[in-house]
Amino acid sequence: MKLLGEKLYLRPVALSDVGERYHRWMNDPEVTKFLEVRFSPQSLNDVRSYVEKMISKKDEPFFAICVNETHEHIGNIKLGPINPHHKSADVSLVIGEKSAWGKGFASEAIGLVTEYAFKKLALNKLKAGCYSENEGSARAFEKCGWQREGLLRGQAICDGKETDVVLLGIKFSDYKSGIKNNA
Repeated sequence: MKLLGEKLYLRPVALSDVGERYHRWMNDPEVTKFLEVRFSPQSLNDVRSYVEKMISKKDEPFFAICVNETHEHIGNIKLGPINPHHKSADVSLVIGEKSAWGKGFASEAIGLVTEYAFKKLALNKLKAGCYSENEGSARAFEKCGWQREGLLRGQAICDGKETDVVLLGIKFSDYKSGIKNNA
């Protein structure tokens, strides 16, 4: 399965993706600044075990974000866990290749996963969260029609200080009615 966009495509993450590049991402303080993985060093074996676990999950599609022109794997995006009763899921992502930051890849990946979730999986609601300092992440979701739905004050610690977590979401009815901007 491949989700094709203008500048990138999404395909399932494979064990063959686990190598020095992926390992470097998970240990780079700039890349992991807003990720929970930052709290403990990640060995290549840790990364491999995580990918093996994710590949085995049927309720959490886990995609590699790849550039169309070069097929370079620049990050990952995950949908789930999917709650079949409420027809909802979380979305989380990382752009590991810093040279790919600021080029719209996160927004495009979010747009592709949003479309897949609503059109192929018939979900009704998607949600995500990010630290308030991570404005780039919030903007990437908002470009795809997601809205800020809440704020968890002092929910996390970032750089040794309390930080808020911004909650974002999108409903299928909003997506369908064209509220999405640039997905």
